[in-house]
Amino acid sequence: MNTPASAAETHESRLLVPSLVFIALVVAAIGSLGAPLITSVATTLDVSLASAQWTLTITLLAGAVATPILGRLGAGAHRRSTVLATLAVVTAGSLLTAAPLPFAWLLVGRAAQGIGLGLTALMMGVARDHLPEGRAAATIALLSVASTIGIGIGYPLAGLLTELGGIRTAYGLGAVVTAMAFLAAWRSVPTSPAGRLARVDLPGALLLTGGLVLVLLLVSETGLWTRHLGLAAFLTVLAVLLLAVWIHTELRCTAPLVDVRLLRHPAVAGANAVMLVGGIGMYLLLTLVTRYAQTPGDAGYGFGLTTFVAGLVLIPFSLLGFVAGKTTPRMRRWFGAPTLLATGALVVLAAFAIFAGARSNFVELLVAMAILGFGVGSFSAAMPAVILAVTPQRETASAMSVNQVVRSIGFSLGSVR
Repeated sequence: MNTPASAAETHESRLLVPSLVFIALVVAAIGSLGAPLITSVATTLDVSLASAQWTLTITLLAGAVATPILGRLGAGAHRRSTVLATLAVVTAGSLLTAAPLPFAWLLVGRAAQGIGLGLTALMMGVARDHLPEGRAAATIALLSVASTIGIGIGYPLAGLLTELGGIRTAYGLGAVVTAMAFLAAWRSVPTSPAGRLARVDLPGALLLTGGLVLVLLLVSETGLWTRHLGLAAFLTVLAVLLLAVWIHTELRCTAPLVDVRLLRHPAVAGANAVMLVGGIGMYLLLTLVTRYAQTPGDAGYGFGLTTFVAGLVLIPFSLLGFVAGKTTPRMRRWFGAPTLLATGALVVLAAFAIFAGARSNFVELLVAMAILGFGVGSFSAAMPAVILAVTPQRETASAMSVNQVVRSIGFSLGSVR
């Protein structure tokens, strides 16, 4: 017979998984809001497309910089406070993007929203610490998928709200759902296990921040390579130097921001490589398909769809990604995570082949997106098992945060227009 205390504990555990998945979906959807709104931002706020592109770039950049720091904080005793403080920052940023303020403030708000991209790794740490082993593995796989398929949810919603009320209405969605995510975290995210300590390696954080900022700047600002080749070459050398010094610092530090030695493990290195290539491919195909769908037919190709209808093309991506996320943990019993990881990558390549060879009607776009979603969902669900199999439990958030950084870099490469 359950006591009142045990019944309350059961209720809390039931709330935990949906809350973690909801938070992961929210931060992913909010992070992706910049992509479908770039053209609308340029016309509404009278800025160039290159400037409007920064509403996506600055979000990915902020996420890449914040993720390893949040991952280290999440490994310590203040994980709950870190989650709540981060969601408060994201909510404040969402309010800035929804307010009728100048373009510069929109960028500030989008940067604040990007910090939330680092929360997925912390959600994985919570799941590994507070759920039974089998359920924790399935939840972590689902969180990894949710952080990707949330992008497919954000696109059509952003398109619909932009058509109904303009870009501020679309960004206003972010303020509502992040406030809901904050309440969900406040209600359900438990404190870390006793005895956890985590000290942020400040020199390492500064070196990594500088290196990542330069890398993402060089990736996003392609005009540097054509108009200012000398400056681009100098920044490339500087980025490599900063990252090399960072690696040296981390190897010598007793409490590193990232355990670099762990990254050299073949399983971790392979998983991060798949995430990089998969992130590039995913964002590249998402961008190609939505732009193709919106291109007027008199251009010789395309369907001339509105932003909202073009965004609906991504619904099969999210649906099949969710299906893959639910089935992949069960398939690991027979095939193993590395095999499923490689298979998912091959399915993504198949989606590219379908889009390249068959895109004469709208249904073919839906098929390509469905296959892409299943492939991305498969390797996203299999990836945490590969990494966490060689990662100490206390380092879950830190190890997965590095994978999220790699993902952000892949998304940045894939989203370059």
